[in-house]
Amino acid sequence: MIAKLRGIIDAVGEDFCVIDVNGVGYLVSASAKTLSRLKTGTEATLLTVMTVREDDISLFGFADAWEKEWFGTLTKVQGVGAKVCLNILSVLNPAQLAQAIGAQDKASFCRANNVGPKLAARIVTELKDKIVTVPVTSNSTEVLNSDIQIAAPATMSAPADYSKSEDVTSALVNLGYQRMEAYRVAAKIVAENQDADLATLIRMALKEFANKEI
Repeated sequence: MIAKLRGIIDAVGEDFCVIDVNGVGYLVSASAKTLSRLKTGTEATLLTVMTVREDDISLFGFADAWEKEWFGTLTKVQGVGAKVCLNILSVLNPAQLAQAIGAQDKASFCRANNVGPKLAARIVTELKDKIVTVPVTSNSTEVLNSDIQIAAPATMSAPADYSKSEDVTSALVNLGYQRMEAYRVAAKIVAENQDADLATLIRMALKEFANKEI
């Protein structure tokens, strides 16, 4: 199993890159978001998943550990193969995926190539209770290109914000509000009040609903 590659980027295509590792060129399929971070001629490290079938061996690359975790989660859904998963990851980053599933937002998934309404519905239904967080590894906050970096707070804060949103959403649902609307309000409140505790966030969310009803 090849879990990581470090080398020089030889080429970047529409849905793949070629990375030269000590003179051996590996063809790695990747999302558009990962490929956009790579630059020909520079050194890069890609986290990888290798799939082996009777007639094919493929490598899939990821700029960070959170994207790789989502790849593993999405491909467990019936009908979501590796290529379809990369299509999804090309239009939704990990934080957006978490928000779309939390809000049961099928339309966001339909933006990806080869994802129709039925498959989108299956994805949000099967993953509605799934939380995919950033694995605690040395590479989890890196953009895996030597010339570009993601700020660690931006990457690491998303799971925490999502968890808070889910807690507020659950409280609102228990009070009788519809989940989709509850999540939208929760996500807005959490984004605007990141340092507030859970009880305060719930009170703010209830106030938001009260203002809408006036």
